[in-house]
Amino acid sequence: MVRKRKSTLKASGTLSMEEINYLTRKYRTARAKRNATILFFLIMVVAGTYMLITEHAYSKVYKAASYTKTSSDNNQYVAFHNGIVRYSRNGVTYLNHKNKELWIQSGQFKNPIIDVNKNVFAIADCGGNSVQIFDRKGLKGEFETTLPVEKISISNQGVISIILKNGNTPYIVTYDSSGNILVENEVSVSSLGYPTALDMSEDGTVLAVTYLDTGNGSLKSKVICYNFGEKGKNKTNHIVSQKEYDEEIMPEIYFMDKSNLVVVSDHSFIIYSGKDVPKKKKEVTLKQEIQGTFHTSKYIGFILLKEDKTGYEVCLYNKAGKQIMCKDIKGEYSNVSMTGSEIIMYEGSRYCVITKTGVERVNKDLGMNILSVIPANGINKYWVMGTNELRVIYLVR
Repeated sequence: MVRKRKSTLKASGTLSMEEINYLTRKYRTARAKRNATILFFLIMVVAGTYMLITEHAYSKVYKAASYTKTSSDNNQYVAFHNGIVRYSRNGVTYLNHKNKELWIQSGQFKNPIIDVNKNVFAIADCGGNSVQIFDRKGLKGEFETTLPVEKISISNQGVISIILKNGNTPYIVTYDSSGNILVENEVSVSSLGYPTALDMSEDGTVLAVTYLDTGNGSLKSKVICYNFGEKGKNKTNHIVSQKEYDEEIMPEIYFMDKSNLVVVSDHSFIIYSGKDVPKKKKEVTLKQEIQGTFHTSKYIGFILLKEDKTGYEVCLYNKAGKQIMCKDIKGEYSNVSMTGSEIIMYEGSRYCVITKTGVERVNKDLGMNILSVIPANGINKYWVMGTNELRVIYLVR
């Protein structure tokens, strides 16, 4: 006869719906807290690893690949989308990260200048009449201007504004990508001054221009913003804002994003705010002499001559005009740009990378005449364009 074991379990009765719902909520809350804790630690590990890699000084540069250049030595380079634009007097070539030509567009430019936006870029012949507009697939439009080109700025939609030379009566003309004139302004130098810089908003609605006026024996600059949309249609010459600055020269102006505009003078920078009607928000005076400028959609940067004139420093500001980093640098660099959180400088065969927090990641002599340095896909990876080759390099400890 088989003896039955006594069960140690005792019936506790039937659970009510309230008790079932309570236990379910308690279980789900505990699971959510556990998952959140695991996710938090994973994020901390990933962020810590990333910071360890990116905020670290490297002593060596490894050449992972090298591609010999077969074209002429007068090429210039700029990053665009996931590739590289190579342009020269003979036209434009779009390259992938292995130096493979994705497309080629011929052209004739005595002095090519370029302006790059997110989805399009434009090449024009400074002093000539040729203008070509491209997207990542190739030529989007081309046309000839009636007067010599001086400066250009292109919006993300392919609308382009151009300062055209015409003696003492220059023109600022805005075209679509096919060359159709959208807006034409004849500049009265006697009342406005001569246009020195311009930039279009990303959507092509607002055009910001700086003018230099030396009339009546005085020097002053003007910042004028034109709105070609609803806000400016009933305004004289589409002007929605205008401001004068005495004893200042303003050679640079740019939109950081949709609503922030920056004007750089010879000893300060001014932040304007407003998507449709940009207005002055803050002016920051720089005590040192400006040697170079750069910016991204988040940061405003300068290379400055130190006050004691013994060297240089790189300083970084946010959109509010607050200084977030200033660091002494070794050597002199005439080429500077910023991508993401990295400031890239180069001169001759030497290049230097500094992070937005002031960490000098690398400062090396590559033994080649550097024409451009562009961050590549991946961590610690860069494209370096030289006179005779394109290199892919990695930073290593």
